[in-house]
Amino acid sequence: MQFIEERAQRSGLGPGARLITFLFRLLLAALIPGIAFFVLYQGFLFLRAGDAPKWVITAVAIIWGVGGIAVLYWIFNWLIEMLPDEWTTRLQPFVFVGPALAILAWYLAIPTVRTFYISLFDRDGPELGNFVGLANYVAVFTDRLMREAFRNNIFFWMLIATPATVVFGLLVAVLADRSKFERTAKSLIFMPMAISFVGAGVIWNFIYEVKPPDAPQIGLLNAIVVALGGQPQAWPAYTDIAPWNNIFLVVIVVWLQAGYAMVLFSAAIKGIPNEIIEAARVDGANEFQVFFRIMLPYIQSTIITVATTVVIFTLKIFDVVWVMTGGQFGTEVIATQYYRQSFIARNAGFGSAIAIILLIAVIPVMIYNLRQFGEQEAF
Repeated sequence: MQFIEERAQRSGLGPGARLITFLFRLLLAALIPGIAFFVLYQGFLFLRAGDAPKWVITAVAIIWGVGGIAVLYWIFNWLIEMLPDEWTTRLQPFVFVGPALAILAWYLAIPTVRTFYISLFDRDGPELGNFVGLANYVAVFTDRLMREAFRNNIFFWMLIATPATVVFGLLVAVLADRSKFERTAKSLIFMPMAISFVGAGVIWNFIYEVKPPDAPQIGLLNAIVVALGGQPQAWPAYTDIAPWNNIFLVVIVVWLQAGYAMVLFSAAIKGIPNEIIEAARVDGANEFQVFFRIMLPYIQSTIITVATTVVIFTLKIFDVVWVMTGGQFGTEVIATQYYRQSFIARNAGFGSAIAIILLIAVIPVMIYNLRQFGEQEAF
């Protein structure tokens, strides 16, 4: 209010005119955002109803989404620029990050809080159920299938799948970097990244396909086993070797994620100055010494970043397991148990508790990753 008075005084207006100017600007500052939010809300109601033809809904969604965000940016920027220059400088960055923060709060923070709230009730949730406190969390760590899921996530997916992905991706990056067929090799390794996890599960279902012993084997793995004199098996569902049948699922994820690791490692390796490597070779270092004493220390931060990213992914693994085995035959993971409890058993409280535990498990890895980015001045 003081800055408006100062501007009005500099313009030579009288007290009455200054008051009218102030009220007019205040009305505009409240009216324009109000109209904008009303129009956007009406667009949301129109899209949610879905009664119009699809092409009309598509056009409105594009105009409403892109145009609405642009209008909000313009309005808030206009309001901020009405403030003194000092406050404009302070608040203007929040105009641009504000919508992103609001979206994160609406779609991430608030649902997280609500999920935790639901986890404090029994299977019927807050509306119809009873408050049980932390009983669902106790059940998460005592249920047999949940213990199986924790074992699989930690041992097979974190301790086996993650190192295998990192090692295979690094190996391909180093070898391809020295090959004249580098582009072709990298393209073949990266190609699975273009396949969805559900699609990869379908592909590997054909590879692991099993037929009766007296029938021709159409699955690649069983065809090889039979040709070598063995017996065909339903490998991911081979309960005689459980829980080691999880390895057949781990192979799929390594096949999918190795291309991601390879791309990052290849970029990091190409960033190593050639002078350092050549100097080491001139001093008599062999290729193993160059790799372990120069390349690995130089790309250590990239290795940590890739490893923590894959760890987060493996903690949330779901698609491949669900498509291949549905979490049966000793292959349960945390995400499949969450899906089973929340959407099949309709146990809202227990399913929400599993979701919160999964979130808590991922948070330390994310914090460590962000700290690594911060040390590298990535932010």
